[in-house]
Amino acid sequence: MKNYSVRLYTSEDYSIWNNFVSTAKNATFLFHRDFMEYHSDRFHDFSLLVFEEDQLVSILPANKVGDTVFSHQGLTYGGFVFDNKIKLGEVIDITKEVMVFLHSVHITTFQLKLIPSIYTAYFSEEIEYVMFLANAKLIRRDCLSVIDLTKPFTLSKTRKESIRRGEKNNLVIKEEFKFDLFWNEILIPNLAKKHNSKPVHTFEEISNLQQKFPNNIRHFNVYNYDKIVAGSTVFITDKVAHPQYISGNEQKNELGSLDLLYNYLITQVFKDKNFFDFGISHEQNGKKINQGLLFWKETFDAKTTIQNFYEVQTSDFHLLENVML
Repeated sequence: MKNYSVRLYTSEDYSIWNNFVSTAKNATFLFHRDFMEYHSDRFHDFSLLVFEEDQLVSILPANKVGDTVFSHQGLTYGGFVFDNKIKLGEVIDITKEVMVFLHSVHITTFQLKLIPSIYTAYFSEEIEYVMFLANAKLIRRDCLSVIDLTKPFTLSKTRKESIRRGEKNNLVIKEEFKFDLFWNEILIPNLAKKHNSKPVHTFEEISNLQQKFPNNIRHFNVYNYDKIVAGSTVFITDKVAHPQYISGNEQKNELGSLDLLYNYLITQVFKDKNFFDFGISHEQNGKKINQGLLFWKETFDAKTTIQNFYEVQTSDFHLLENVML
């Protein structure tokens, strides 16, 4: 067995962490420290680094609440990050060493939120098998609606009609580099009215993040006679375009603004990506489906892929011993 060591991330690890993210087989810009730390005041960071001798072999973006460590709650997805040379036996041993470390510092429970397979550069499902070995409990499963842009797809008659409506209304789509108009006139009022909530990112936060990640965060507004009527902020990785925010005013159905915008993003702006990820359509930790929202996404010919969430007891690290015969 190789000699692994585990320790907490510190600010001195900034460069080595980000360098590892840049070459990993299952990481995106969300794992860059500049992205993770925009909300550092909201989370007790408990990110880990795993070394074999003096070589970094894995990182784990994480935060701590009481005696539980989460693969970071401030990120859409997470889990162990590896390079593309990692072997299954090594993943088993690394996971065991992390569980031993957590157990030694009085962490009883470890919750792991995995990265959906569409975001990874290579097959990266070793950890699914390791969770099975460790008697982890599947505590949540999210359904993502995704268009595979590498294969033919067909929009429904209803969607095509709505797109034509947007074209007939002479709506104009523009890429913008300022978020204030969309945030203040469309997004914040809609979230407050429909869900009594606020955007996850404040206007200042999303603006700062876009400046740090200009190739990964892009924004588009839709105008009707120079008045904003809809918009979308898109998070972009090597393989995936995902609208992090999309919203329209009360005339969105009459104008066809959102359908026109989505069609533009899918067929023009991000047509060379592998996947277009609409995200989830459910509530109550995946137990209930918003049928209308799911139907709308599926009329763009989106198909379903999943994201798993596990909970494992750190004291069960011994279950990962002597697995390889």
